Amino acid sequence: MNLKQFIVDKSKALNIDLIGFTDCEPLFDLEDYLVLRQRKSMETEFEEKDLKKRINPKLIFPACKTIIVIGLSYNVDYNENPDYDLKGILSKSSWGLDYHRVLKDKFEQLIAEIKRIKDFEYKYYVDTGPLIDRELANRAGIGYYGKNCSIINDEYGSFIFIGYMLTNLELDVEHSKKESKCGNCSLCIDYCPTKALERPYRVNPKKCISYLTQTKNWIPYELRDKMGVKIYGCDTCQKVCPKNNGVKKSYHEEFIPWTTMGYINIEELLCISNKQFKARYGDMAGSWRGKNILKRNGIIALANMKDKGNIKLLEPLLKDPNPMIRECAAWAIQKLDCNYGKAVIEKRIRIENDEDTKKKMRNLLNNFLTNL
Repeated sequence: MNLKQFIVDKSKALNIDLIGFTDCEPLFDLEDYLVLRQRKSMETEFEEKDLKKRINPKLIFPACKTIIVIGLSYNVDYNENPDYDLKGILSKSSWGLDYHRVLKDKFEQLIAEIKRIKDFEYKYYVDTGPLIDRELANRAGIGYYGKNCSIINDEYGSFIFIGYMLTNLELDVEHSKKESKCGNCSLCIDYCPTKALERPYRVNPKKCISYLTQTKNWIPYELRDKMGVKIYGCDTCQKVCPKNNGVKKSYHEEFIPWTTMGYINIEELLCISNKQFKARYGDMAGSWRGKNILKRNGIIALANMKDKGNIKLLEPLLKDPNPMIRECAAWAIQKLDCNYGKAVIEKRIRIENDEDTKKKMRNLLNNFLTNL
């Protein structure tokens, strides 16, 4: 029996859209770039700090011989619009059921099928492993790198979730690393709101809106201005990509946004409890960061709507228990109405008990005076 073909056939039976195989050789060609990123402080808090573990599969799984990479398209068609006014945008990656759960379930089913005929050792990851999953996907033939650093598949485009499994299986591996087909197109670079795509195939993750909507770190004012009304993730560079035109759509109902319709009610987000948040949004991928991070993003969205009427929703947040929320609310009020915001912030500073938040509010006032 051809074990590799058996795995391919079972993946199709399990409705896994894409599957590829690569060896466990270290990703040495990425090492210099990773070192450069580290030196330039471009790493995010979500990344493995040990660069050797990012490029060497055998440091993660010493018995590794073959890596199996799978992909699921989440490019579902859905056009309904919720009937509330203050809508925040969710990336397609967080439309439906948490993709970590969906891909893990696919892996478990595939593992069970393989074990029916051959016992083996493995470790699998879905967006949580130390290795660079897009590089593994490229080497396994899943797709090629776009200039926006996404993996693009000829059949499904770039709206693809990727998972990989390190195994001790000895399988025939074709070195099918795919070369880019972007040509002279630069739409993703041209349309990136924060210019995080600093050049083709190179992204500054700390400027990427997808990162900004997830980080707990303080977000610079000039980047807040570019976030628009995005509450989790950003699809801009993929939406403008011509390679996503006319591709095969996803048929995975798990990724249809039955609950959210692809949006989040910002007014509701500002006032619901943690328990209510988990009950309503706990099944989506974006919920992993918790209510307060998305709440902060909602505040930024209210400011970017440029409607002074939103101030009535923001003022109560100056008393929020979370200092991050208080600081962001102060910024949003001043952005919507400079003079009124100045008075509100001056009043809040007198009773603010968190020194770092007080310092940030003073900086807001200084910026206001500088721009007069």
